[in-house]
Amino acid sequence: MLGAPLESVETGSGTPATGITSTGYASTVETEATMMAQQLRARLEFYRDLGIDTIYRKPANVSTRVEAPASGELSITASPSHESRSGVHSTSEAPAATPRLAVQAAGKSDIVLPAIAPEDDTLLKIREDMGDCRRCRLCEARKTIVFGVGNEGAKLVFVGEGPGADEDAQGIPFVGRAGQLLTQMIDNTAAKEGIPIRRDDVYICNVVKCRPPENRTPQPDEMEICGQFLYRQLMAIKPKAICALGATAMKALLNSKLGITKMRGEWQKWNGIPLMITYHPSYLLRQYNQEAKRHAWEDLKKVLHYVYD
Repeated sequence: MLGAPLESVETGSGTPATGITSTGYASTVETEATMMAQQLRARLEFYRDLGIDTIYRKPANVSTRVEAPASGELSITASPSHESRSGVHSTSEAPAATPRLAVQAAGKSDIVLPAIAPEDDTLLKIREDMGDCRRCRLCEARKTIVFGVGNEGAKLVFVGEGPGADEDAQGIPFVGRAGQLLTQMIDNTAAKEGIPIRRDDVYICNVVKCRPPENRTPQPDEMEICGQFLYRQLMAIKPKAICALGATAMKALLNSKLGITKMRGEWQKWNGIPLMITYHPSYLLRQYNQEAKRHAWEDLKKVLHYVYD
């Protein structure tokens, strides 16, 4: 028999439950706790693979503690929690530490759930983890996974919506007409402002890595699933600033319901990194968007001077 019987266990109502005297009780609780931790870990990893990296729960009002009587073979403590956000979406506040779940048993180290972005993450490791991705329906018609291109140590990252036909064929983001315009915007604006950078000096990627059929807007679940890789890309590069191109990139990074005309041109924050929102180059290709073109060039000048001055 493992020590004396446990005399009480605090319940959610604050009333002790008495008379728990089973032989080997602590060992049973330890086994069940380990199983629960393993099941919870498996379930959270399943959600993470689906791209779901934010889970909400109601704050706990009480602490529950189960202790073995003699030598404390088992100790499980649940303390009050506060609702938090993590993942691709963020606000102006810097991110909190990566949430962890730990269950500690006698003679065993904490069981810690893996972080969304592993320590010492690299773009190569992220691409290897992505593999021949079949996580969502976008894989069905794509030719190529369009991961990203540019300087892996860039101070500035541009995030677009998704690959088009040219990008799908070549495996490189922003190589079609919109991409050519983006290149001109970066190179020409930098030259006029006396900033010695070109397109090759920045990093460019998209919210989704596979071309949506008929170039449609990515669906929310597609953005969520692929968002884990965008999150890891941005955390691995750690740029001085991010420039979101278009409404889809804005929603993916900020989860904002406001229109892009109200958000563009003003600094926001994504995980503590300054974020500028501007129009997508494909929108600027339309003949009637002369004022939007002027706004986009002003936004780009603001970004380039912030990052490189």
